[in-house]
Amino acid sequence: MDVYTTKSGMVRGLRAARDPGIVAVLGLPYAAPPFGARRFREPQPPEPWEGVRDCTAFGPVAPQSAELPGAPAWSPGDEDILTLNIWTPADGPGDVPVLVWIHGGAYAFGSSAQPDFDGTVLAGQGLVVVTLNSRLGFEGFGHVPAAHGSTASADGTRFPAGATTGPFPDNRGLLDQIAALEWVRDNISAFGGSPERVTLAGQSSGATSAACLTVAERARGLFGRAVLHSAVNAFATLEQAAQTTAEVAAAAGVPATRAGLLAAPPETLVAATDQVCERYARDPASGQRHYDPAIHGPVADGVLLTADPLAALAAGAGGAVELLVCHTTEEYWLLDAVGSSAKITTDEQLAAFAADYGLPAPLVEGHRERLPDAPVLDVYLSLCSGLLFAEYSTRLAEAHAHAGGRAFLARFDRRRGRAGQRVRAWHSADIPFAFGNLHEESVHFLVGGPPGAADQELSRRMTRAWVQFAAQGDPGWDHLGAPAATVRVWCTAEEEADAARRPGDVWAEGGRGAEDGFRDLWRTAGLPLLAP
Repeated sequence: MDVYTTKSGMVRGLRAARDPGIVAVLGLPYAAPPFGARRFREPQPPEPWEGVRDCTAFGPVAPQSAELPGAPAWSPGDEDILTLNIWTPADGPGDVPVLVWIHGGAYAFGSSAQPDFDGTVLAGQGLVVVTLNSRLGFEGFGHVPAAHGSTASADGTRFPAGATTGPFPDNRGLLDQIAALEWVRDNISAFGGSPERVTLAGQSSGATSAACLTVAERARGLFGRAVLHSAVNAFATLEQAAQTTAEVAAAAGVPATRAGLLAAPPETLVAATDQVCERYARDPASGQRHYDPAIHGPVADGVLLTADPLAALAAGAGGAVELLVCHTTEEYWLLDAVGSSAKITTDEQLAAFAADYGLPAPLVEGHRERLPDAPVLDVYLSLCSGLLFAEYSTRLAEAHAHAGGRAFLARFDRRRGRAGQRVRAWHSADIPFAFGNLHEESVHFLVGGPPGAADQELSRRMTRAWVQFAAQGDPGWDHLGAPAATVRVWCTAEEEADAARRPGDVWAEGGRGAEDGFRDLWRTAGLPLLAP
């Protein structure tokens, strides 16, 4: 019987369907349900239990409106959402490296129960894998004013985070993740993992969450390495977060006060957030949020976070944490495919987009010149890919390296035609490869259908890189700043043999090295950060 003893009580897992040598312990609470008297507060320890707790099914997901393939949906009344999942070798040697995963989803949707995040394959290669749920949307990142409607007292003194007379803390989703890491520190040895060798990993908003924790003093010492895939360039000031709260409260029909927000049930704030996002998406004159209407995320609250992770890493706040950073080469094409991005198809719309983001004219013209036959939409998507994901991720790695840290950089560029369809290296396509979960039918949209032999081999190489990095700090190529520093390009052997790109490939000019041409454009023009 696969039973483990944690500080809260004993838990029972089950053998993984794909590998009976791996035990999966699912839906294990690392903190108490964050509702009722605990709503909008810091996470609290879970209540202990008697006997053996059955942990053979994923826990409820955080409040959200999304319904994702293969994963559970949230229902009002689901409250025990702060849970984690563990995959561990049944007869492992103990004291093995640990990988803790934070899912993406624009800080508003997603869960650790998504099939692409199953940890069986990675655990089979010698890791203890932990995935977690944390608060999302307004519950996790909405700014809750002080009781008197201000973020400070009358004399300007800021209240401590979570104080009953002051504001509830910002960045509650990040605080949940810290609580999960603290749980790992205190309990993972019971599952064969080493609390001294923890790697924090994430993709998209999960990657930026991991970057935030890398520079947050409160998370210092909870992990020694971080894997960041497609970190998103989005960060808010307290003033911006307060404005978002005002908009969500108005949509919910409640005052933008602590009492008003507490009176609104989670489903009301989820619906209000969706309403605000939809309004931005419909209004071309609404500025940056028209193009990417994600309104919640990390806040520079002056308590947990003082600056955007890029600025903090450049100042050396990453310390000795080692980074493995990756992005895809066609990031934003996914958001266009699923309808979550504005359709920019005319020169006038492109000019308005550039003005809203403050993009320098040489940057826009440079993209046009490098994509001479591409439609306006592709120029826009290429610009967004760099602005929101690719360039930002790359600069995170470079900033850490320049500040004396150790950082490795990679790009995912697996894309080809198959059965009359275009398979792009877009946002999220790399994650099923790295987890070794290409067989899951729910990921076939991301990766372009069932995998072939070359895809399986690419997946094995990417999985091995994660395992080697978590275990030894060496993914298999040189770090930035080393004499032979390289950027690993993830593609299949078939693609490596095909130096000539297909007609119409947006990155065709100059072969695979065209990515560096786009990097040169960003270097020359400068990256207009969205963060303060």
